Amino acid sequence: MAETICRSLRDGALEGEHAAALTIKDSIYSPFGPIVFNHVLAQLSSFILAGKSQSRALVLITLSQSPSFYADLLKSNGIDVASSHKWLRVLDCYTDPLGWKDQLAESGSISSSSPSTSVSSSLCKDVKNLDRLFSSILELGKGVIGEEKCRFSVAIDSISEMLRHTSMASVARFLSNLRSHGEISSVFWSLHEDLHESKTSAALEYMSSMLATIEPMTQVANGLRESTENIPLTEQNFNRGKLNTRLKRRNGRVRVVCEEFSVDQSGIRFKSFSSEEAVAQSIVPKLQFNLQLSEKEKNDRAKVVLPFEHQGTGKSIEIYDGRKPLTDETLGVKPSNVEKVQTNVASGSGDIIYFRDSDDEMPDSDEDPDDDLDI
Repeated sequence: MAETICRSLRDGALEGEHAAALTIKDSIYSPFGPIVFNHVLAQLSSFILAGKSQSRALVLITLSQSPSFYADLLKSNGIDVASSHKWLRVLDCYTDPLGWKDQLAESGSISSSSPSTSVSSSLCKDVKNLDRLFSSILELGKGVIGEEKCRFSVAIDSISEMLRHTSMASVARFLSNLRSHGEISSVFWSLHEDLHESKTSAALEYMSSMLATIEPMTQVANGLRESTENIPLTEQNFNRGKLNTRLKRRNGRVRVVCEEFSVDQSGIRFKSFSSEEAVAQSIVPKLQFNLQLSEKEKNDRAKVVLPFEHQGTGKSIEIYDGRKPLTDETLGVKPSNVEKVQTNVASGSGDIIYFRDSDDEMPDSDEDPDDDLDI
């Protein structure tokens, strides 16, 4: 499913649509959000470099890591960093996000030195001013694609770091402007859910066309840490986890898929669950009761006898379908009873006997709807 996310970011948006948006959300119990973000970044960079993506360039906003870190990351994934000036721009909001180092350098407290990196980067000294940040992103993107009618992608390594310096309303407006801009193909960012209120996470999820939620393999009960006797279970979450992905399709439908991943020195690897039942259970919301029936419960339900159902105790079960002759015993009318029926009619009371016109008549038109009940 991670590959589906990468392909969706690669394909971008149709003309007149907002850019595709992805939120990668993790928590303290499974803090693999940066690793998933790095995987998506490397995959999208490969698509752009090979010319297989709708976007022709990538603008990376670094808030939690330095530009040199991402240069080494791309190089370790086999991406040609030497040609990054043709397709990659980095907006460095990590080195001096509030301009404090610049002020200290002017006062002579520290020496002024710019970090060296193998990728083309620009220094941002005021992450609080999101309007200026938005203008810088557009300027960097247009600097790569030029005047051609093509698009570029935007990657933000940590929205949580951005929310430390500005309000949620400003960040929401900033992301909305990115998605609605005609020259931006796709946007994706990571979010640490534990650092924010639930309404903040809900707002970012609402603005996203895709949501990737990282969960531990072993759930912790009631949001509390497990006891020392369960430490081996907790250790299972150190290098493994589940990736629950929700995709909003253009036709309005929502697709939810669960995937397992493992992390080692070579990187992150994804694989689907072996059974469809595990995927189905991941779609069911977390409730205090179980919506699925076990095999024993299914067998017990099959043995329940309905109160008005024909029991078939010693008698054959026959239901009148409107095609049997009137003299059939299943109707309860025998030839010897014809005179009795006529007598009842003559005395002012009787029975209504229905004769079918033909076999072409609907079989249930004269059928008693309760004829299968033992009343």
